[in-house]
Amino acid sequence: MWFQNVYFINGTAYAGKSTMTKLLAEKYGGILCAENYHDRLLPRLRKEDFPGLTYTRDLEDWHDFIRRTPEEYEAWIARTSRECEILELEILKELSTRGKPVFADTNISVETLKTITDPDHVLIMLADPEISVRRFFERPDREKQFLYRLMLEEPDPEAALENFRQCLMRINSQENHDRLLHSGFHVIERDEKRSIEQTLALVEKAFGL
Repeated sequence: MWFQNVYFINGTAYAGKSTMTKLLAEKYGGILCAENYHDRLLPRLRKEDFPGLTYTRDLEDWHDFIRRTPEEYEAWIARTSRECEILELEILKELSTRGKPVFADTNISVETLKTITDPDHVLIMLADPEISVRRFFERPDREKQFLYRLMLEEPDPEAALENFRQCLMRINSQENHDRLLHSGFHVIERDEKRSIEQTLALVEKAFGL
């Protein structure tokens, strides 16, 4: 399917994707597909078909989540990203028929995006890879603070924190950053000196809005 009225923002953590999709949807009267918008479909998933996404849905002891090795964590992220893409495409197919622009903070890969929409409907937003690791627990959102408390409950909290940092470093590597940087799509890199309004203007320019 070719998506003509969907605007996709992909990229790395802490780059501003969630903020920009929200502001765009508000300004243009569009439909917001916020971070992890595929979660609405989680209850009906079979674990045989979506082992990555149902892993956290069905997890009984969340300490097992933080105890995984960096290799295990990286493999889970890769598998889950592929599964998210399937669900997001299903959701967007329906939303794109409503006659409004759709703004998606997406997990859909750059490879797939090249086959489903125009280049000026895709934006890559990037942050320094170190920020995603260093500032992971600075955000007050419930999920991150929940994980942080779990690590503090471990027999060796510092070792647990360091193991999770290594997990984050795997998925927020310089290699992954550079792959997105050179994807061929418009790119906006995080700049602490730039205001939200200035960033929004750059996003609008990239999308031709």
